[in-house]
Amino acid sequence: MDRKDFLRNTAFGMGAFMIPRSMLHATPIEVEAALNGGMDVAIKKQLADVALAAAKAKGATYTDVRIGRYLNQFVVTRETRVQNVANTESFGVGIRVIANGSWGFASSNNVTKEGVARTAERAVAVAKANAKILDNPVQLASQKGYGDVSWKTPIEKNAFEVPVKEKVDLLLAANALAMKGGVNFVNSAILAVNEQKYFASSDGSYIDQDIHRLFPNFTVTKIDQASGKFESIKALSSPVGMGYEYLTPNPTEKVGGIVTRYKNRYDMMEDIANATEGVKQKIKAKSVEPGKYDLILDPSHLWLTIHESVAHPTELDRVLGYEANYAGTSFLTLEKLNSKKFNFGSKLVNIIADKKQYGSLGAVGYDDEGVGTKQWDIIKDGVLVNFQAIRDQAHMLGMKESHGCCYAQSWNDVQFQRMPNVSLAAGKETLSVDDLIKNVEKGVYIIGDGSFSIDQQRYNFQFGGQSFYEVKNGKIVGMLKDVSYQSNTQEFWNSVTAIADQNDYRLGGAFNDGKGQPGQSNAVSHGSSTTRFNGVNVINTARKI
Repeated sequence: MDRKDFLRNTAFGMGAFMIPRSMLHATPIEVEAALNGGMDVAIKKQLADVALAAAKAKGATYTDVRIGRYLNQFVVTRETRVQNVANTESFGVGIRVIANGSWGFASSNNVTKEGVARTAERAVAVAKANAKILDNPVQLASQKGYGDVSWKTPIEKNAFEVPVKEKVDLLLAANALAMKGGVNFVNSAILAVNEQKYFASSDGSYIDQDIHRLFPNFTVTKIDQASGKFESIKALSSPVGMGYEYLTPNPTEKVGGIVTRYKNRYDMMEDIANATEGVKQKIKAKSVEPGKYDLILDPSHLWLTIHESVAHPTELDRVLGYEANYAGTSFLTLEKLNSKKFNFGSKLVNIIADKKQYGSLGAVGYDDEGVGTKQWDIIKDGVLVNFQAIRDQAHMLGMKESHGCCYAQSWNDVQFQRMPNVSLAAGKETLSVDDLIKNVEKGVYIIGDGSFSIDQQRYNFQFGGQSFYEVKNGKIVGMLKDVSYQSNTQEFWNSVTAIADQNDYRLGGAFNDGKGQPGQSNAVSHGSSTTRFNGVNVINTARKI
């Protein structure tokens, strides 16, 4: 097998590792190619102007052009061997227009003057065809052009500049530590992403952005030789909008001498040592007794519950029924907005949408339709006060401007409404995690995300986790297993009785939030401090019903 064949096969053999769907359109490249600067910004502007002029000449009343270069690097290991090292690149142009009141979109990897002109003309033709079956013309919120501007993820160390050998050495050293500690299986990986995106529109914006993301991860598995049963624990790392500096050990905190918490920096060696001890305890842990418990949920777990029960149901297209085939609609219908008759959660619950948050996966300066990003309230003191809306949705809420949460996973996908970072605000009262635990008579402390299930309206749900600790009379007394909790969204968020303060606030998230048809992936973070939910139904997942 020659090197090109090897790169192609390994690039598309990531197995169960969480990969962005945009990689499916990518081409394997040598690692050195990822370090060149790509197309000059001045040339991108010239090409964008060609596309804008071509679309206008064919009758477009609005046009935006996205020239994108998407780089991915994967380093994947298992036990003592490297499974995959892959670098991929995707480069092309996507053009969206309004003509005869309707949207049209076309894309191409022929990024030349002739290529972008033909693509623009094709987008207009699509719009005019769509207009023949259009009921209502597109109503686009006004947006003042920004002129020539740029934005870059504030990184300290570009992950693509770090030698692959250094990454391999770290992962194999982590694996060796876990194997020495007695686990039977361990896999680990580092994913680095760089989106180089140029946006231009007939509004007068020319926006150049350089976006970086990183995700180090591992899973350790221990088998009980006597019973044949096994348990696994994943890393407490988060996917982040940062550079390789995230993988820098720094002082960490612990709760009850058990859990190490990572904030803005991550120590893989420490985490895998803790996970190795934790998975051995989990094998011997007692199975939970079903019943009502007070839950103390760590941010490494709670991010996923926020994602599924808050972030998705507040997407306006889902609320209106436009997004129904992929994971359903939403129980949060429009009449619940600012309603005195509907409490989404307790008065402690404040949910904030934010596209600027440092270190988050969703942090950008401008969204994919040229709107400057912002922060806004979704839930205020337990009341639903807003949704997530983009330029052609703003009028549906009586708004004059977009929230700036439009995104496309690559140049050859049309942009549409995607969730921003949606987070639970930290508690205003000075409270530590120990403070949350000390008043609990019967509870479970849950760390790490696990399996989940939620209905088609984002209402009834069930969530598992990674590590579970029994709390009795205000103290952690041992480890549990087979834990999952069930509730509905409104009941669950109304059971919030305490939230730790800002000192405990951390981000979790995912690279591959799916939505749309055809499906697209969005990278998004969700932050919180540790939160207590009282009287939640806990089931035993190992028992037959």
